[in-house]
Amino acid sequence: GIWEHSKSEGHDDYGLLVTEKARKYAIVKELEEPVNLRDGTTVLQYEARFQNGLECGGAYLKYLRPQEAGWKPKEFDNGSPYSIMFGPDICGLTNKVHFILKQKNPKSGEYVEHHLIDPPRVPSDKLSHVYTAILKPDNEISILIDGEVKKKGNFLSAQDFDPPIIPAKTIPDPNEKKPEDWDDRVRIPDPNAVKPDDWDENAPMEIEDVEAVKPEGWLDDEPEEIDDPEATKPEDWDDEEDGVWEAPKIDNPKCQTAPGCGEWKRPMKRNPAFKGIWNPPLVDNPNYKGIWKPRDIPNPNYFELDKPYFDPIAAIGIEIWTMQEGILFDNILIAKDENVAESYRDTTWKPKFVVEKEKQKAEEEAAGSDDLGGFQKKVFDVLYKFADIPFLSKYKLQILDFIEKAEKQPNLTIGVLVSIVVVILTAIFMLIFSGKKQ
Repeated sequence: GIWEHSKSEGHDDYGLLVTEKARKYAIVKELEEPVNLRDGTTVLQYEARFQNGLECGGAYLKYLRPQEAGWKPKEFDNGSPYSIMFGPDICGLTNKVHFILKQKNPKSGEYVEHHLIDPPRVPSDKLSHVYTAILKPDNEISILIDGEVKKKGNFLSAQDFDPPIIPAKTIPDPNEKKPEDWDDRVRIPDPNAVKPDDWDENAPMEIEDVEAVKPEGWLDDEPEEIDDPEATKPEDWDDEEDGVWEAPKIDNPKCQTAPGCGEWKRPMKRNPAFKGIWNPPLVDNPNYKGIWKPRDIPNPNYFELDKPYFDPIAAIGIEIWTMQEGILFDNILIAKDENVAESYRDTTWKPKFVVEKEKQKAEEEAAGSDDLGGFQKKVFDVLYKFADIPFLSKYKLQILDFIEKAEKQPNLTIGVLVSIVVVILTAIFMLIFSGKKQ
């Protein structure tokens, strides 16, 4: 794919632009000196705008390790070793602002990707947004979108990263195998059961309804379709080249008022004698030994640490695949002070965002859809907040799926809202009547 140094739509501010659809893109910039992530706070921040929307593609950055790790700028690709990957990614069921830490296991020597669990979703519009990751010395990680905290976690928490940055102390013994005589079937077919003599496995599922009577007024001699009487043979039709011309068919108007046309056949009905393939009933397995699992052994790759082992950042790269053009990257920042990042948001991103929002509002008003569009936006904002309620976590994927469909078909907003309210009420009643405390 071809990069361009281009203006953002509606602004005089330039950015790095993805110009073609269905392409892979790669570009890298080495820093003057590597950034140490182990000391103090580090802020990673940049702006991205999907000027033509984004249905399938990435817009994330890769923060690369020093070249000694085994990569060259002119050969930068998806195999180049990185320390952190951060930013939006949308395609199919994937909709997330990635945060991935790639850390070396000191015991095995292998690098492992640790993904932030339950990252925030990507804003679904064509406006400029600023993405911020704040890494703090107390192991806290915060993900902000447009300056608002969308996700917090702890690097050393097994609930926040998958796989956990600190491995489990024990693992199932990989060399242990289930004994051949181990029976883990809870129930088995009854060995003493016998198929009944009157069980006919060949009986059809449906049979002709012999009691059915042809409706009065059925037009036996009328076809369901007839030649269109208004159709005429085209002047340029050549019978030798195009074949014999036939008029297109239309529904027979006589059949519209009659109960039916053409040959009448008795309808089918369910066969009361149908029973299907016979199977013996299930009974408790007298030899059941329970679910087998290997014994746990000490994990040879287990280690302890007080903070993640961050490799230094020596370069910033964009390496993506996307089905959409018009992705604009701008104002990529690495800072040691949160106030610096906030200042950049206020001076570089916010003015552009305000202009874009005003333009969007004007276009909606011109199209006469401002009231409905504004209402829908408020509804979606509320629904996304519902999806983040802890006691609804079991239903989160369902709720997000409903919302995503509604955003693509705005006329379904009310129906989707009702559906989600039903899910929420169901969860509440289950909590109340199950006696669980939340």
